[in-house]
Amino acid sequence: MNRRGSGLILHITSLPSPFGIGDLGPGAYRAVDFMHRAGQAFWQILPLTPTSGINGHSPYSSISAFAGNTLLISPELLAEDGLISLTDLPQAPADPSTVDYTAAEESKQNLVHMAHAALPAYPGLQDEFHRFCLREKNWLDDFALFCVAKEACGRDCWNQWPRELRDRDAQALDDLARERGVEIERIKFGQFLFFRQWAGLKKYTNHKGIQIIGDLPIYVSFDSAEVWAQPEQFKLDEQGTPVTVAGVPPDYFSSTGQLWGNPVYDWERMEDTGFAWWIQRLQHTFSLYDIVRIDHFRGFVGYWEVPYAEETAVNGWWTEAPAIRFFRTLLTRFPCLPIIAEDLGEITPDVREVMHLFNFPGMKVLVFAFYEDNPLHPFLPHTYERNCVAYTGTHDTNTVLGWLQNETDQQTRQRLYRYLGRELPDRQVPWELVRLAMGSVADKAVFPLQDLLGLNADSRMNLPSTTQANWAWRARPEELSPDLADALADMAAAYGRT
Repeated sequence: MNRRGSGLILHITSLPSPFGIGDLGPGAYRAVDFMHRAGQAFWQILPLTPTSGINGHSPYSSISAFAGNTLLISPELLAEDGLISLTDLPQAPADPSTVDYTAAEESKQNLVHMAHAALPAYPGLQDEFHRFCLREKNWLDDFALFCVAKEACGRDCWNQWPRELRDRDAQALDDLARERGVEIERIKFGQFLFFRQWAGLKKYTNHKGIQIIGDLPIYVSFDSAEVWAQPEQFKLDEQGTPVTVAGVPPDYFSSTGQLWGNPVYDWERMEDTGFAWWIQRLQHTFSLYDIVRIDHFRGFVGYWEVPYAEETAVNGWWTEAPAIRFFRTLLTRFPCLPIIAEDLGEITPDVREVMHLFNFPGMKVLVFAFYEDNPLHPFLPHTYERNCVAYTGTHDTNTVLGWLQNETDQQTRQRLYRYLGRELPDRQVPWELVRLAMGSVADKAVFPLQDLLGLNADSRMNLPSTTQANWAWRARPEELSPDLADALADMAAAYGRT
């Protein structure tokens, strides 16, 4: 965790590929080669769980905390395995710089169907699939049942299903499994293909000396396999309706706070089980990534819960969570906890105390450092400690160029120029912030690829509190150029990050 290095934020969907969405195939391997040539030590991605058009394909809103996103399966790797023919590959979309989720959903579903139909011709692969199903059955069986039940019930939220399915009546589940057996196996096979391809990519990435930083949202979606399968882990009533939901209170940015709607955990019950649910989730997560960024880390210490019927987050309250007992329990199960704490926003001293006690690094985001005239602002590089991660921006912020052009006033610009020691053309500012982060004492410095490319606001990944046109940016193949890699490698070497 204390390795000095730098890296990129580049989600899988944003990778170049000819099939409408970035995937786990050749484009991903070329991206790893680019990062290796650029002397980078870390590759940060967003959650790999399934996404849907209902939620704008946000990777932070998923029907499962364990399953993989089958939209990321590589058609080319399926063809290499002989499971599909090259003639089955979907046509390339017109715009390679934007994800076409609609086309990707249709084509990837068809490819999984074709690959599953071809499976009997490959006994070795079939055995590997069966071993995967046994190894992952603790979550895979419930996930597959959830998916077919949701389809059978018109895609309604699970607490609106007929009572016997909602409450997981054993006979009803057996009947469903028997009636939908082929479909259930196909869903499991799609998961097998995803995790098989991911394992290959991770092995290649680690072999190149690059660690993968994954992303774990602290909460899970209400309409998810986990809440349906284990409702006792959450604060729900007898009908499966949340009693309270998660959010954050009113602050400087929002007079009504943020009402996320995720069910909150029943921490008392979780503690009675030795935090077994979380141990299973983290064991799965640590097997996928080398380091894990936990989104909304402060929720482990204290969380804002709001009655379910409220329309805003105003009428909520803080509830304490057993953070110290929780992490001490985890340390009895895992030799180390390779965690980055997302500690942005209003963070109270008790959260800092937990981070310090367990040596979890926090985040420092440069674009937030210049809004106020404070020479000791905690996001200015000269105030950093080693045990932190410096970012120019994140998936939720504008690009540096977009921030400079659209979100700064003259005073903010002047503070930036004063810190840099000179006034610069806008197009040069992104690399100067990269240089600031690189030159800091922070063990890790990580940058969205958009900032290395000097792209404007049109290329930002996500605009929080909106649901349209997010998560769609993609890099063009030519943008991962040898010249860019060499320039980044030179800077990384200059600051001791290779």
